[in-house]
Amino acid sequence: MNFSRRNLLWLTAVVLPLAFTACKKDKNDTPVSESATITVENVLNSQPLVESGTFKGTGTPPVILPGQSVSIQFSAAKGEAISFATMYGWSNDLFFAPANPGILVYDATGNPIEGDVSSQVKLWDNGTRINQVPGATVNHPGVADNQNIVEVNGTDAQGNTYLPASSLVKATLKYNGNSAFTLTLENTSGGTANETPLSPGVWSVSYIVGGQLLNAAPLYTAGKPTANGLTGIAESGDNTVLSAYISSITGIFTPLSPILVVVYNGIDNPIYKTGETDRGEGLKLIAQQGNADVLAAALKTKAGVKAVYVLAAATSKVLLPVINGAAGSSVSQAITVTQGDRIAIATMYGFSNDWFFASSGNGVDATQKGDISTSIALYDDGTAISQFPGAGITQFNLAGTPLAESKAIAAVPNPNEFTTLPAIQNFIRVTIK
Repeated sequence: MNFSRRNLLWLTAVVLPLAFTACKKDKNDTPVSESATITVENVLNSQPLVESGTFKGTGTPPVILPGQSVSIQFSAAKGEAISFATMYGWSNDLFFAPANPGILVYDATGNPIEGDVSSQVKLWDNGTRINQVPGATVNHPGVADNQNIVEVNGTDAQGNTYLPASSLVKATLKYNGNSAFTLTLENTSGGTANETPLSPGVWSVSYIVGGQLLNAAPLYTAGKPTANGLTGIAESGDNTVLSAYISSITGIFTPLSPILVVVYNGIDNPIYKTGETDRGEGLKLIAQQGNADVLAAALKTKAGVKAVYVLAAATSKVLLPVINGAAGSSVSQAITVTQGDRIAIATMYGFSNDWFFASSGNGVDATQKGDISTSIALYDDGTAISQFPGAGITQFNLAGTPLAESKAIAAVPNPNEFTTLPAIQNFIRVTIK
């Protein structure tokens, strides 16, 4: 294509000013600062039960006959308890269960309890059928009743007699180490006046938060009507409905510690690097205790670090998750950034030994806007032996003392040796506006 001299002059007059305008920054040729706000939210839809499950016999039907036993594997922190429910098979609507909140597995000093805990097993009347003389000839399902759940202590409302539950079901605890236990239930009713099979059952362990169990009565409440499918177990030994219910309220609960935010330029992520051990600058305190102050102070002395913030929730300091539909906690911080700045965060997975959420790699462009949650990952600091999250006797936020180890910082696998976690974006949301 041929251009005349006139055409060339015209193009020069139009294009060159545009080129100079695009390269212009300011009179001093320095990057222009801009204001933004970073917001971090705990968006976890938390659940009250840390673990739950079912048990059954090995035969057909899968009942536990006299002389047979079943075992339940679980983890627990100090103050947490295991509860279970199984039908007194040769009855109209009786079931065995410990009194709420269940069988405590540590003593007051935090030592694991082992051995025979049968004295904590009780016999209960579901209140939905009028009792008959217990035995193999009981008429299922019997006559309907409309009463509250009550303990059967020697005799029931119809005058039928029963041996103590501890004479019919033997419960034994064994500590397996690292906050893991085995509860064995043995049917010892054989040859007694109350001989009976035990039905398939359910079991559960509730989270403890601030010294209080989130659900201290997950399977039944004495003095209240039966609910959530317990009748299926008590009347016919069918654990499917109650199992589905407890499964629906079993999952993850964790707060997030005060959020460390750092803005930097010209350097790698100053908080951590995978494959390296903890630098001893304060990340360990975030990962184990949720204390960001020491690392914040250290970062402020580093070349390339432009700003450091520690964002704590107004009331509890920690960011609580979504509880019973109520929104989780959030924190925000106004920041000033320029082209080339990076931003990274770190916060403790509160109910862990040394796990922390942090910006992956070299953080993100601090000038970008929108949801940057996909840049967050979950890491193991490698400074404390891990346990089941929310059910570990040495987890700092569950009144424990972490047990030291020395490993390189690495991403937490999902699923891991303890549990399957929600996606990271279902824990934490980070946005820049």
